[in-house]
Amino acid sequence: MSPDRERSPSATAKPAPQLEAASASRLHSTFIPHLDSDDVGPLRRGLVFRDSLAEGGQNLRVAHLPDRALIEESELGPLPVRAADGLRPFDAYARPWSGARGARIAIVIGGLGISQTGTQEAIEKLPPEITLAFAPLGNSLMRWMQEARRDGHEVIMQVPLEPAGYPSTNPGRYTLLTNVGADKNIRNLRWVLSRITNYTGVMNYMGARFTADRKAMDLLMDELSQRGLLYFDDGMSARSLAEEVALAKGVPFVAGDDVIDQERERGAILKKLDELERIARAKGFAVGSGIALNATVDAVTSWAGEVRKRGVELVPISAVAVDPERGEGG
Repeated sequence: MSPDRERSPSATAKPAPQLEAASASRLHSTFIPHLDSDDVGPLRRGLVFRDSLAEGGQNLRVAHLPDRALIEESELGPLPVRAADGLRPFDAYARPWSGARGARIAIVIGGLGISQTGTQEAIEKLPPEITLAFAPLGNSLMRWMQEARRDGHEVIMQVPLEPAGYPSTNPGRYTLLTNVGADKNIRNLRWVLSRITNYTGVMNYMGARFTADRKAMDLLMDELSQRGLLYFDDGMSARSLAEEVALAKGVPFVAGDDVIDQERERGAILKKLDELERIARAKGFAVGSGIALNATVDAVTSWAGEVRKRGVELVPISAVAVDPERGEGG
């Protein structure tokens, strides 16, 4: 296995050039709805606020609607930002969980938005505790985000980062690179961050070369810290500096234990999920990731019902984050 061990969820379905153009221009005219507190109660301090002791699920009437206090308007589109009182998108848009300290598993399914049919099936089939990660070059991302949030899912964005094999292995336009200026990388990052709202953080898409470069990771984590976002490292590169830099910059951090669908066959995926259960029982929690393939979605959906019966709690990615600002972790 190479140091990257990286895969591309768009290997079998690449977005057309016109898709990128449409995606790039779409959010210039995106309407960001506003809620009056008289209609639904205080939005930022309601059920969508991250609270490890919260009971029940999200308020589905408002989970898909952004909090304007957490949005910075830009020429690229709406960017996440900390509110004036310090509230972070990481806090406001996280899915509540029980707070129990039994075995917990967080699963992130990425590649949302690339295939319209696959995206719809993932949102509809997967349990709401499963976190969904959106590909920035996907189509109709704001609509799919709203559907995912209405169904109770926590969502994050995938950020394309330079892999070891670049440019032969290319994550696509807006990839953050180690050999370009800071201004270019920041603009590309902000373009990615502006594709949707209502998300708690980001995860790497590829990135073995980028995540091993301290200067590059400092730039990324400074921006995430400023904006109050989580960083999830899928664990595919042993050389990643993500944890070290994230925690030094005050960025909530999650490290993945395994990718569940490197072998894209149901039986192999179920074995990986069972291994996550063993990890969770040993250390308290486990984190896995995959992409929105039919086999992955079907396997996770059936496994989720069984693992709950065995006393394991499925939680959103934010529930297992190490949060330097709060001194919380795992």
